Amino acid sequence: MGNIGRMKEADSQRSRENEIRKNYRELTELLITKKMTITTMESATSGQIASLITDTEGSSAVLKGAFVTYCNEAKIMQGVPAEVIENYTVYSRETAEAMAKACAERYNADIGIGVTGTMGNIDPANAATSVPGQVYYAIIIQGEMRSYYVELEPQPSRLAYKLEVAQKVYESIMERI
Repeated sequence: MGNIGRMKEADSQRSRENEIRKNYRELTELLITKKMTITTMESATSGQIASLITDTEGSSAVLKGAFVTYCNEAKIMQGVPAEVIENYTVYSRETAEAMAKACAERYNADIGIGVTGTMGNIDPANAATSVPGQVYYAIIIQGEMRSYYVELEPQPSRLAYKLEVAQKVYESIMERI
């Protein structure tokens, strides 16, 4: 790829990131208006969703806190039952649901988001079950759980992977509130 191709790709990535950031401003402002609280337990996105929420002024009224649980032990420490990970693997709908439920309960939040999966590389700590681009996430809103699965196209960076998952989460929340 020549310089012009790289410049166009970089511009496209910046445009996509700006679009996702705008969407999260919209979501955060809506949550403020509705007086709804939110929390996350993020593994694959490593706090990106919580970060996007806090980019909006006034977000402290809605984000109660967040967990970055990058390893299995961290998930268990924050309330994900070890048996769920052992029985279904860390990369599963069941684990994402347990993550969403645990963070919503810990923070007594209206919305809890759990995200687990593999971005661009195989996870050496969970190599047998790690498939790059496969992500599971779950969202519990006022006690109603829904889980999702997405297969991401290869992305140019880890940030691009995180932003794509964040966009999927945004779309799923907006369909429900």
